[in-house]
Amino acid sequence: MLYSLSLILVFISVFLTSMALTMLATKGRVSKPASIASIIEQELAEPFVRRILLPLVQNLAGVVRKISPMGISDKVRRKLALAGNPKDMNVDKFLALKALSAMGAFILLGLAHITLDLSLTSIPISLGLVVTSFFIPDLWLQHRINTRQKAIALALPDTLDLLTISVEAGLGFDAALSRVVKNTKGPLSQEFYRMLQEIRLGTPRKEAFKNLGERVNVPELHAFILAMLQADVFGISIAKVLRVQAQEMRIKRRQKAEEIAMKTPVKMVFPLVFCIFPALMVVILGPAAIKIYTAIIQSL
Repeated sequence: MLYSLSLILVFISVFLTSMALTMLATKGRVSKPASIASIIEQELAEPFVRRILLPLVQNLAGVVRKISPMGISDKVRRKLALAGNPKDMNVDKFLALKALSAMGAFILLGLAHITLDLSLTSIPISLGLVVTSFFIPDLWLQHRINTRQKAIALALPDTLDLLTISVEAGLGFDAALSRVVKNTKGPLSQEFYRMLQEIRLGTPRKEAFKNLGERVNVPELHAFILAMLQADVFGISIAKVLRVQAQEMRIKRRQKAEEIAMKTPVKMVFPLVFCIFPALMVVILGPAAIKIYTAIIQSL
């Protein structure tokens, strides 16, 4: 019974893969008989990535869209923007990655059921692992978002200091921003460079700042953008605003470090109680316990 179920699982996975490849092979064909040979030659002349992999990614992404809630493309696009579009990944590639992750887990678990002769009770666990593997790319993407936001929050005070010095030295805001981009690295420098490119292409500075805030969901950067927009509206000196913002960012960074330091003793309680104290008890009281035990045995 178990062997037949495992064969059915493997057959379904192979069947789905073959159907996807068949859809790719028949996609885009023209119904005119006279031009079939020329169309085949054109398709074979294209690179393997455009001929096979790109349509496969698009088909898998379409399948994931159908089984996902509405608005999944917008949510993924938003998360990819927050993560900085890692590895030039777009919505279709990410959705295809989710489908491939689930299909790979399905095939591997089916082979495991065949080779290891697992019991029937492991089938629900295997299905749960397949469902979990479908969400592994989401966990990876969220990790990239958190890492990027932390890097931006840490680099913001130093970047604002450099921007303030450049503006007070007599440079305009755009020139100072360009100097900062050249002398710094990291995700914040990349976002400032993108904003600078938008300004140079004719985008108003107000709209460029709003686009920056949408791409980077960091509260400290939102406060800086709001201060710059208010300075632009009310005609306040940019150098003064930058000086105040840089000072506030340094204070917030110091307060954040103090907060983390205050949490350290609480986080150390559980390792001390469950890991270090038992070992100390064994080392300190172990010899005494052995002597007491031997003394009691001799007296008896």
